[in-house]
Amino acid sequence: MRKARFILVGALMLLTAGACKPLDDTMVAIFGRSMRDQRKFDPYENTVAPPTGGVAFSSGNEADALGEFNVGRPEMLAEPLFTQADMQPIGTGGPIVQSLENPFERGDSAALARGEEIYMRVCWTCHAENGVGAQAPIAANHPTVAAYNLAGPQVAGYTDQYIYGMITVGRGLMPPWAHQIRPIDRWAVVTYVRQLQTEAQGDQ
Repeated sequence: MRKARFILVGALMLLTAGACKPLDDTMVAIFGRSMRDQRKFDPYENTVAPPTGGVAFSSGNEADALGEFNVGRPEMLAEPLFTQADMQPIGTGGPIVQSLENPFERGDSAALARGEEIYMRVCWTCHAENGVGAQAPIAANHPTVAAYNLAGPQVAGYTDQYIYGMITVGRGLMPPWAHQIRPIDRWAVVTYVRQLQTEAQGDQ
């Protein structure tokens, strides 16, 4: 009896260990493709913007402050809708963009901590840890793509609202990030970018 039990357990282990390939082969037979042979993309090589009119997954959970969460509250943090067309003129944007208000003071410690966290999660691949895009990891793979220098004097001359707008609706090759980054966190990133600009000026 004990021997039969060991044989049964061993057979089950063998079947389980090899389950992925038979299952995948079955999917190939049904659907004609396998996850083993799928196209591989470099980071940000084939970014796909969210569909027009798509609702951000965070839209029902927009909080009024860092560290807070909206749980079942019907109203949300008010934010006017705008598009890339509203981002003209460069540096300030149109009336809608100009009407936005950064809830953080420059140097706000909580905003800097949260902004750094989001920046290192989302932005540094294209803009580098220090904001100098030419030093970003993506630059080695895509040398012909101009990596935007967030720490330089040009972006330092942009308004907070304009930088927030670029994160929200994208610009040029940069995709929009509103569908992944909450408004309060976008403002934290703006605050952190200002810190990177200050540090870059100190290095000159």
